[in-house]
Amino acid sequence: MFGSGSSSGHDNSGVIPVRFVWPYGGGEVSISGTFTRWIDLLPMSLLEGSPNVFQIVVSLVPGLHQFKFRVDGQWRVDDQLSFVDGPYGVVNTVVLTEDPPQILNSETPGRSNMELDDVSVCPEVIQGISATELEVSRHRISAFLSTHTAYELLPESGKVIALDVTLPVKQAFHILYEQGIPMAPLWDFCKGQFVGVLTALDFILILRELGTHGSNLTEEELETHTISAWKEGKMHLNRQIDGSGRAYSKHLIHAGPYDSMKDVSLKILQNSVSTVPIIHSASQDGSFPQLLHLASLSGILKCICRYFRHSAGSLPILQQPICSIPLGTWVPKIGEPNRRPFAMLRPNASLGAALSLLAQANVSSIPIVNDNDSLLDVYSRSDITALAKDKAYAQIHLDEISIHQALQLGQNANSSNAFYNGQRCQMCLRTDSLHKVMERLANPGTLTAI
Repeated sequence: MFGSGSSSGHDNSGVIPVRFVWPYGGGEVSISGTFTRWIDLLPMSLLEGSPNVFQIVVSLVPGLHQFKFRVDGQWRVDDQLSFVDGPYGVVNTVVLTEDPPQILNSETPGRSNMELDDVSVCPEVIQGISATELEVSRHRISAFLSTHTAYELLPESGKVIALDVTLPVKQAFHILYEQGIPMAPLWDFCKGQFVGVLTALDFILILRELGTHGSNLTEEELETHTISAWKEGKMHLNRQIDGSGRAYSKHLIHAGPYDSMKDVSLKILQNSVSTVPIIHSASQDGSFPQLLHLASLSGILKCICRYFRHSAGSLPILQQPICSIPLGTWVPKIGEPNRRPFAMLRPNASLGAALSLLAQANVSSIPIVNDNDSLLDVYSRSDITALAKDKAYAQIHLDEISIHQALQLGQNANSSNAFYNGQRCQMCLRTDSLHKVMERLANPGTLTAI
């Protein structure tokens, strides 16, 4: 932050007193820049009556100036100000002119955290990110992920639930619903290790199997059909057969607490899984493992947002509007080819259609839209566990119940907005920055639509 240090602005020598402000707190805060030849550090002092706002008045000549803040021994930039990438990394910039200054104060709309009395700032124009800026962002995010471990993903408190493979599938279904979780690691007592994960996709496949004529799996068998038996049957169901014609099982994808966040991210992305269990064993042979956490991309995004919260300017890509970045799946504009189908369903579509689309399109959720393609709600894989309530799965036919009705099963019957639950789905604009979208996606269980 910066502003005028006096009401008159210019003095007789032609310099302009400029007040620099760091409003984000710290123990010791100073500033350096082109006006100190990047050699001297000018200490900033606390603003009277404020425990977090540091300020300093510096007399500068008209022209372009670059600067950075030094906060508790670390270089920081203010992402609310203009910034560029230069010889000293990402730095804030300010342009001072001899012309009559633009008068902005803390009550100026859109500039609530900024005071500019004698400073003229070039207007920012949304442009595509350059190759250099993109490389800077990639390097800094990669460096963060490589130097921070999965241990930092662990919450201060919480619980992690695991299921024994000898549990009946029906009981496991109810446990996930009652605990409000979409998945759980599987523990094999005989082997003394975690052997897999039971997810909402398993229940989607089970319900589809129950609804198939001639299925070997019946509702009565769910009472005694164990998780291990289901997993074995699933191998044949998915035709996971090796060259010798024998079924094989996939190894559990997991990580240790001292693995880097980069390694955890790669395991999630490369194996197309939503969660990676963090497991620790003090023994070299891996015996007596401890389940510490279930790592997900939302947790990693939360760490990135928290780490770069006050220096988002050091990641140029975070300031870009989401529409300018080739991420996600978009409805094509008129005349443009649809490279990847955008999966959507109407509220009167059958639950069977939704489950099939979730499995076949390999997506975690499906937007539910009206006839004008306006978003009403989102049906996700985790919503399937709501069918465990009062054994609803045993009383419905997938092709006869609508998505609207299925969503109501999992919501409070007394709720006035039973169909549209705003807390489950947040909206973003095409012009919102990537940083803003990341912060919303960092909330576990939050679905974001644009």
